[in-house]
Amino acid sequence: MDATLLRRCAAEGLGTALLVVFGPGSLVAALRLGDGELDPAGLSMVALAFGLVVALAVYAFGTTSGAHINPAVTVTLAATGRFPWRDAGPYVLAQLVGAVVGALLVVASFGTGSVDTSAAGAVSFGDGVSYPQAILVEALATFLLLLTIFALAVDTRAPAGWAGLMIGLSVTCLVLVFGPLTGAAVNPARAFGPFVGAAVFGGDVPWSQLPAYVIGSLLGGLAAALSYDAIARPRDDDEGEDEGGDQPPGEPQGAAGDIVGRRT
Repeated sequence: MDATLLRRCAAEGLGTALLVVFGPGSLVAALRLGDGELDPAGLSMVALAFGLVVALAVYAFGTTSGAHINPAVTVTLAATGRFPWRDAGPYVLAQLVGAVVGALLVVASFGTGSVDTSAAGAVSFGDGVSYPQAILVEALATFLLLLTIFALAVDTRAPAGWAGLMIGLSVTCLVLVFGPLTGAAVNPARAFGPFVGAAVFGGDVPWSQLPAYVIGSLLGGLAAALSYDAIARPRDDDEGEDEGGDQPPGEPQGAAGDIVGRRT
């Protein structure tokens, strides 16, 4: 692993660790404040915390690694030719390690009682939510996240400076809507880290549910990428401006850039 990739992976690991500390960590805090119950105010607190930490991670590490902090983002970008597959494995590994470290920090901060009350902020299916329904929910939630990423962080036509804020707000939105159903992980690392953290301290972990979070997020991410390319990204037009467009002749349009960081 070269020094540049190592630094980028370090950014991915740190960013994902922060996501888990302040995302699932906010769930632990909300349950403590609510005496073990997550009321609407608690859900709003969790959604806001998730959105803020994602936005901050994007602004902090976006120019270093792209701030994927999510295997579903990395795999989607690689599958659509916007990120090199050779770097995808190290990125995902860094994200998973960062998520586990973050979960252990949550337990260290709140005590082992957090494992009993919330499994260190782990996600799980809500009452009455079936396996196929959980996959659908995670796919829908991840669709919104990846659509926002493609529109604000990948598309070269996007206004500068808005990516972090809008990606964070998309996370807040999806947690508010789908949190009561599956916890709205939209991120295999976010699901995996607290599972490991809880298991280390003897918590009851629903490992059988983990594949739903992986499958749902990957399906939703790929669907968002294909939809964005088909609908929002105009085709390259060598004949010049087409109806309703203002792209100069011969210049590639739409989402064309690798998210790999610009600092070397």
